[in-house]
Amino acid sequence: MSRILIAEDEPRIAAFVEKGLSANGFAVTVVGDGPSAYDYAMTGGFDLMVLDIGLPGMDGFAVLRKLRAERCPMPVIVLTARDSVQDTVAGLEGGADDYMPKPFRFEELLARVRLRLATDRTAEPTVLTHGGLQLDLRTRRARVGGRTVDLSAREFAMTETFLRHPGQVLSREQLLSHVWGYDFDPGSNVVDVYVRYLRRKLGAERIVTVRGMGYRLDG
Repeated sequence: MSRILIAEDEPRIAAFVEKGLSANGFAVTVVGDGPSAYDYAMTGGFDLMVLDIGLPGMDGFAVLRKLRAERCPMPVIVLTARDSVQDTVAGLEGGADDYMPKPFRFEELLARVRLRLATDRTAEPTVLTHGGLQLDLRTRRARVGGRTVDLSAREFAMTETFLRHPGQVLSREQLLSHVWGYDFDPGSNVVDVYVRYLRRKLGAERIVTVRGMGYRLDG
């Protein structure tokens, strides 16, 4: 099991990322300030760090520079609201392996984490398949029973989420967080709307309603 260190001082975002990564099989530790991020990273007990720039005590840029000066090889994904070109360049030149601006979609962060952790990049599938439904992650096209189906960005993200958890009941909250990110309205009915869209495009029988719990992708 890969071990992820999250350095983020905003509790809502830290909890969102921790919950999502834990649900996908990672062991997660959260710290909320720069000195702690540096100390934990230097223990050698982690495989990757998700690093916020605006940390108290020592900002993320300083943490990164200090780690690289100590020849710490751990991959670092910078996650920050500071998305100017200058900040992006500073992060990458300072030793970051990747740079993601906020707000962000969890599925994209997860994909980047998996990419940085992969020792063999061919291990991450490029086509997800279940019960006659295929989703090509490169061309972003779906195929159902031999026919190609065009999906919007949200429809694609929801289909990918279902295909990564086939047969598993996913709650509306899980789907909202995976597809719409951490700034979602838990009272929204947008998940139900998009499930209807997908049923029309992929087949009404594929996505089953589990009353009081959520939705499940069947074969």
